[in-house]
Amino acid sequence: MIPYRHHGWLAFALFAVTLILFARCASPPPAPDTAGTSILVAGTPFDIGTRVVTWREPDGYSAYREGKHFDTDTDTEPDHQRRYGERPGNPQTLADVQQVVHQFVVHYDTCGTSRQCFKVLQDVRNLSVHFLLDVDGTIYQTLDVKERAWHATYANDFTVGVEIAHPGAFPQPMNAAMRPWYERDADGWRLRFPKWMTETGIRTPGFVGRPARPEIVRGEVQGKVWHQFDFTPEQYRALPKLIAGLARALPRLRIEAPRDRRGQIVNHALPKDVIRSFEGIVGHFHVQPNKQDPGPAFQWERVLRAARAQ
Repeated sequence: MIPYRHHGWLAFALFAVTLILFARCASPPPAPDTAGTSILVAGTPFDIGTRVVTWREPDGYSAYREGKHFDTDTDTEPDHQRRYGERPGNPQTLADVQQVVHQFVVHYDTCGTSRQCFKVLQDVRNLSVHFLLDVDGTIYQTLDVKERAWHATYANDFTVGVEIAHPGAFPQPMNAAMRPWYERDADGWRLRFPKWMTETGIRTPGFVGRPARPEIVRGEVQGKVWHQFDFTPEQYRALPKLIAGLARALPRLRIEAPRDRRGQIVNHALPKDVIRSFEGIVGHFHVQPNKQDPGPAFQWERVLRAARAQ
C-alpha cells in the first residue's frame, strides 16, 4: 500500500504521463519529405506525388558533402571544397526564393544513370544540380532549391536544374559512342549499360529501360542534326510531376517553354537577356550554344501538357 502522503505525487505523475501520451498522439505527422514524395524549397516540403530521394536520406546523393561521395579513399581535395553557392541576395525563406528563381533547366546527363551522373558531378567535376531523374523515374534531390547549383553558367543565379539519365544525342545513328548503350531483344530496343559500369544504382529491381518511341529520333539542335533514342516512359511520367511541383512552389515559374513566331519550341540558344527574363522551362541548349541537351527526342509538348494537367 502506498502511504497517503504520496497520493498527491502519484496523481501528478499520472497526469504528466497522460499529457505526454496525448501530445504524442496529437502531434502532427512527419514532414511530407520523410514520406519520400516531396521536394524541398527553402526547407518547405512540396508533395509532387512521385518518388523523391532527398540528400537527407541515407542512400541519397548530397551535393552539400564537402569531398567525394564514392571515391573517398582517393579524396585529396580541401575539406572546404563546395559544389554550390549563394544566389543573389542569399535568399533563405520561401518568399525570398520565390522572388529569385523563375526558370527550370532540363539537361540530359550523358552518363546513363543518376548514380553515374552524381559520381561525375561530385567526384570528378566539382559541379552540382538540384535534381537527378533516373531511367526508372526515381527523382533525387541533391540540394535545396534555395541554393545556387553549378549546372548552367550565368543562368545558375535564377534557375533550378535537372539532369535526366540518358546517354545523349549523337551526330550519326548507332555510332561507336551510341552503340554500347542500346540493344535489341524480342520487344524492340532497350537500354543496356557499358561493361565498365559495374553498378547502375537503379532502385527498381529488374528494371528494363526502353525508349518511349521505338526508333531513333532525328532532329536539329543548334543548326546541326542529331540522333537520339527517346527518354523512358517512366521519366516522362515523373518529370511533369517535378515541374508541376516546382511551379506550385515558385509562382514565377510558368509551365511554358520558349517559342518562335510560329509557336514552335525554339531549338537553339537564345540571347542572354532573353534567358535572364524568361519565366518557365528551358533546355540546356537554350542557355548555352555549345550544348544540345535535352536533344531532339525530348517531347516538349508532352511534358508541358502533362505538367499542366497536374
